[in-house]
Amino acid sequence: MTDQPPAENRIPHPASRPSGPFRAGDRVQLTGPKGRLHTITLRPGGELHTHHGVLKHEQLIGLPDGSVVANSGGHEYLALRPLLRDFVMSMPRGAAIVYPKDAAQILAEADVFPGATVVEAGVGSGALSLWLLRAVGASGRLLSFERRADFAEVAKANVETFFGRMPANWDVVVGDLVEALPATVGAASVDRVILDMLAPWECIDAVADALTPGGVVVCYVATATQLSRVAEYIRNTGLFTEPDASETMVRGWHVDGLAVRPDHRMVAHTGFLLWARRLAPGAVPPERKRRASKSSYSDEDVELWTPGAVGDREITDKNLRKRVREAQRAAEGARQAAAADDAGSAE
Repeated sequence: MTDQPPAENRIPHPASRPSGPFRAGDRVQLTGPKGRLHTITLRPGGELHTHHGVLKHEQLIGLPDGSVVANSGGHEYLALRPLLRDFVMSMPRGAAIVYPKDAAQILAEADVFPGATVVEAGVGSGALSLWLLRAVGASGRLLSFERRADFAEVAKANVETFFGRMPANWDVVVGDLVEALPATVGAASVDRVILDMLAPWECIDAVADALTPGGVVVCYVATATQLSRVAEYIRNTGLFTEPDASETMVRGWHVDGLAVRPDHRMVAHTGFLLWARRLAPGAVPPERKRRASKSSYSDEDVELWTPGAVGDREITDKNLRKRVREAQRAAEGARQAAAADDAGSAE
């Protein structure tokens, strides 16, 4: 089933983030003297309280992006609209997000292009949806499938918060991909499919029917056992090219004059990516020559690949309800800012 907002709350395509003076309803990232970040939604009468003092939201409304303001204690804060990477790291989460480093690799390996028809499952908290909407552009279409309605609500609120309104080229379908995908798209009509779920191998057959010849499927999984099983499943269908797999690690560097060294902390393993391309109907891939290895597996091995064995982190209902409320409050602020823009344009 789909649950979309009214037409007046949707925009033709994902607009760029607003520029110009800060407005009520804008998300603003404040950086303090020691580098500590605070992300707030501006509202009339709002205040940011810290042990260093109080910063009134009115001090920011009307100032240009990149301004510096001082709170009641004299502590200065740099105010900037969050970049997309900043936004996804601080937005309310119902499920774990796809980190920016992995989202960038997904866009590259899947070759997501303007005008593409892209399917993603599951939608989680909407982090990857934001990157995909940016990539497909005004002429593209994104279909996001999510089994849990509460996760879908968080994702929709986060996307609306970032863009100000719901993109008209984005549809969220609450349901199981295997059942919902054939009823939503035609055969061989999808350019790219991104699977971010516990057991992506369960969806490969439905994905193969939906993908156009030459289309790309990307699987984002957390564990080596998941990676192994989905690779073997894709390989055994005979419908795809030989799958490739990788992981992405990012190590920052401290650069201050001649003091140049790697950071003490790094973003290491977050997940594996596996991708393959859909073959033409009836095409038989060339036989792959490889050295003999222990590639066969038994029923006991398959048992270790089950969703229960690889683990699924659960969020409590109470915590999730809190995240939904946070996301919806942020989306309401974005709607107010967009309405103010519309009123100003009409004058």
